[in-house]
Amino acid sequence: MTEANSGRTSKIWSRRTWAALLVGLTLLTVFVQGYHPLAEDGGLYVAGVEYTLDHSLFPHYTDFVREHLRFSLFAPMVATMVRLTHLSLAWVLFVIDLLSVWLTLFAARQVLRRCIASEPAQVAGIALLGAWWTMPIAGTSLMLMDPYVTARSLSTPLSLLAVAFALDAWPRPLIRSRSLQGCALCLAIAVWLHPLMAAYALAFVIVLRVSRLRKRILAWTILAASAVLVAAILQALAPPESPALLAAIITRYYWFLSQWHWFELLGLAGPLAVLAAIFHWRYAALSESARVLCQSCFVLGAIATLDVLLFAHESASVHVLAKLQLLRVYILLYAVMAMLLGATLWQLGSEASKRVRTLPWVLRSVPAIFIIAMAAVMGFVQRQSFPSSFHLELPWRAAQNPNPWVQAFLWAKQNTPQDALFALDARYVNTDGEDAQTFRAIALRSAIPDYSKDGGEASITPPLAPLWQQGAAAQKDLSNQTDTVRDANLRGFGTTWMVLHSNAPTAHPCPYDNGTVKVCQLSSP
Repeated sequence: MTEANSGRTSKIWSRRTWAALLVGLTLLTVFVQGYHPLAEDGGLYVAGVEYTLDHSLFPHYTDFVREHLRFSLFAPMVATMVRLTHLSLAWVLFVIDLLSVWLTLFAARQVLRRCIASEPAQVAGIALLGAWWTMPIAGTSLMLMDPYVTARSLSTPLSLLAVAFALDAWPRPLIRSRSLQGCALCLAIAVWLHPLMAAYALAFVIVLRVSRLRKRILAWTILAASAVLVAAILQALAPPESPALLAAIITRYYWFLSQWHWFELLGLAGPLAVLAAIFHWRYAALSESARVLCQSCFVLGAIATLDVLLFAHESASVHVLAKLQLLRVYILLYAVMAMLLGATLWQLGSEASKRVRTLPWVLRSVPAIFIIAMAAVMGFVQRQSFPSSFHLELPWRAAQNPNPWVQAFLWAKQNTPQDALFALDARYVNTDGEDAQTFRAIALRSAIPDYSKDGGEASITPPLAPLWQQGAAAQKDLSNQTDTVRDANLRGFGTTWMVLHSNAPTAHPCPYDNGTVKVCQLSSP
């Protein structure tokens, strides 16, 4: 086997060079993609950390804050870092975000160095991964990586490191294989942080190892049949679902392929099509590891999609397979696609430049221009996704955030009692200009369960579903209700404060109003 096909690096750059490159790409990735620590799922995880640090927080509907803590050591880990470093939580989150970006790019390098000989091509693959950092993953309601910190921020790079170790040859006896040990360690840590994503990383590793066998087609068939059998057993043994739980499940439209838009469905075929093109047109130039990696992506994507097509239907009697969100495995497939595509484009540009005599540098520049253009597009999209907030919500800028919703939440934090219970519009995080900023994490106050984010927790935690259904119904179109209707809906919950649109009619006192949103006290009857 030639060096080009072996996947070994053709020339060794110094560790200092690679360290500088990874640090530089880390800073560029964060600068382009943005940082919003208390938005979307980031706010849900941060509220869990805040509760871990201070159990007196969120005295009402506490289970919506702490329920997910049972499955992950992420919140205790972050809380421990705060206590040990004596830094504020905002600073610790920012450091973790930088670390997670660096670790992901480092993991990408470990995968690529086993597949691609050219170090400049490896840099191109890593750079394209950074450029596509916040790319939506088909219709899964996830991004490749988030502009905030969650357990996925660390489980994803650990999963990629496990994939890198799985690409190595594991000599016998296996117990002495350092690559096997490294793979197992990465998966074990990932399990502690995010069990579900770690399970999909394990599935990827299994498919990778099976793809190295001589009779791999038979092995793939057995894996696919086993996956269908296990899914059928889980579906058959699943307990019945209550009407409230079913209502919460149906709100997660992205669990069901039949509810996806056509362009979301293309998101399933897209990465596999790109990898198929690389596999077919560059077969002779690919290393054995790169071929195995491409084949494994095909197989894993096909198995996950098959199980979802067979069992994840909104009309099913139970939805255990839908809850498992098997298509989340596409996070790893998208990452592999970005890495291999970036590296392949660089190789094609280099090869083409050697065949022309006039301005060869133009052809060598095309891959870099493409990567820069992709970064510019994704950066623009992120700025449009958070139009009312700083693009980089850095720790020292938190109090100056121009978002009027954030300003209202901060006022509530500073001017209402800790045991206050707030009501907000059930879909407040979906309001234009709100930027999906989460109330609990910012205000450190309890809130009646909302439709959007708390619905996700209720859909996977049956005991919370009735509370979620009641809360979401009471707060539906809260700002458009009259005081009579609003009071009747909220007093039964013990609500003491409300966050309303500034134009919402109310006779209740509203000590804070910034022209977009106001904070009102629900006075006694």
